[in-house]
Amino acid sequence: MTLPISDLEHFYDTAYGAAYLGDSLDLLKKVKTASVDLICTSPPFALLRQKKYGNVSSHEYVEWFMQFAREYKRVLKPQGSLVIDIGGTWIKNYPVRSLYHYELVLQLCRPENEGGCGLFLAQELYWYNPAKLPTPAEWVTIRRERVKDAVNTVWWLSKIEHPKANNRRVLKPYSDSQKVLMKNGYKAKLRPSEHQISTKFGADNGGAIPPNIFSDAETEGEIGMPVNVISASNTASNDVYQQQCRLHDVKPHPARFPAALPEFVIGLCTEPGDVVLDPFCGSNMTGWVAEDMGRRWLSFEIQEDYLIGSKFRFFPIPKPNEVLAPNETSRHHDAEVPVQQNLFVSTGEFAKNGNT
Repeated sequence: MTLPISDLEHFYDTAYGAAYLGDSLDLLKKVKTASVDLICTSPPFALLRQKKYGNVSSHEYVEWFMQFAREYKRVLKPQGSLVIDIGGTWIKNYPVRSLYHYELVLQLCRPENEGGCGLFLAQELYWYNPAKLPTPAEWVTIRRERVKDAVNTVWWLSKIEHPKANNRRVLKPYSDSQKVLMKNGYKAKLRPSEHQISTKFGADNGGAIPPNIFSDAETEGEIGMPVNVISASNTASNDVYQQQCRLHDVKPHPARFPAALPEFVIGLCTEPGDVVLDPFCGSNMTGWVAEDMGRRWLSFEIQEDYLIGSKFRFFPIPKPNEVLAPNETSRHHDAEVPVQQNLFVSTGEFAKNGNT
């Protein structure tokens, strides 16, 4: 396995990737220029309450993030993509929203001669988390002036107008109604919206083009396959990662995102053998999914205990007095398979060893 990073000591490595302990800004400078196909990450948000993993205020956020963004642009290949999961926040003491994440994307897309990063906004994606708590409690559960904030914006940015991407790699299974339509045929007609729908609407192209909403098997039906949100909970409490953290008294990362998010983005923007980077890896869900999909990966994390926990995804440690069989010394595919089964009809074509 060859990774595009200077000869640094890794915290652990696998068949496809490696995780590194340290400040991601320092580690980014060790990554070779134009060597990464996809950066998929969830950086610390500008939250009102400080978290252990560290986060700056909304007033400082854009300036803080831009120092990373310039390194992101440098390490990305010309057709590479930067995908950022970033949640919104509120203005302290008021039931009104901060605009920091909109200010960030504007700055990322401003020309370099105007102090920006010169990136393009390929598309907005959305992650709907139905398990998100109703906060801030003052305005949602006490005064009842606002509704639950349950959606994160996911910015998909690129260095050029046509980044590497193919939605055929993330086709979704057809709905039952579409299957009936294809079976019975479709008559061309003009919709009330004045869109002319041709007979091609009833063609079988192997699956439905996915919307820009992430959804998993558990939550997809809940929102009726909407047009631009990823619906997936991050409340798994009994997967291998959580079990191992409890077993070895390691505190799990408090803000993990679901496998559906990196699975969708990695499938859309990369092919087997491409390089995926997560500079704020936390529990290293991105690296785990990349490994399962046959992509090389790099993950950076500044908190050592989070990296210790993330290692359990790849190398579960047996319970005391438990002896593993020789073929169980590394990954336990049957114990935890993060890539959503049947989420995308095309994933198996691109995942290694036929895993989907």
